Amino acid sequence: MTARDAIATRPSVIRGSAARFLDDDDEYFGRQPARRTELPDPEPLLRNLTHCVIEALSGARDLEQLARWVNDDVYRNLSKRVVLAARARRVKGQSPQRPAFSIGRVHLCEPADGVIEAVVMVHQRARSRAVAIRIEGFDQRWRASAISVL
Repeated sequence: MTARDAIATRPSVIRGSAARFLDDDDEYFGRQPARRTELPDPEPLLRNLTHCVIEALSGARDLEQLARWVNDDVYRNLSKRVVLAARARRVKGQSPQRPAFSIGRVHLCEPADGVIEAVVMVHQRARSRAVAIRIEGFDQRWRASAISVL
């Protein structure tokens, strides 16, 4: 087996604009789950992430700014919602504007060590919304594995 064959058989994962060679099953170099005691307080992240998601859906923030804090599936789903929201604004003749809202109460639940499921209340003038977020600890930091704006 040549070096070129070895490189061709390695799994490639594309993140952002560059391809990296990763093997998430590798026990040393793969993602390492973190215990709750090794992770920072999740509430500030949940508040900031909710704020960023609402702004991205309204067209006031670029979705790329969230890429570091969410996994690939969440990014893909948010990307679809951002495109649909932009299309709806275009049909109505509206321009993207920064929404006026406030972040309300954060309800936390910890179903397993290193996993937080939360509901963050978002209050706007016309209505209130709930944003459900699941974050998991990997490599001593939180990453969102599910986000749903209700």
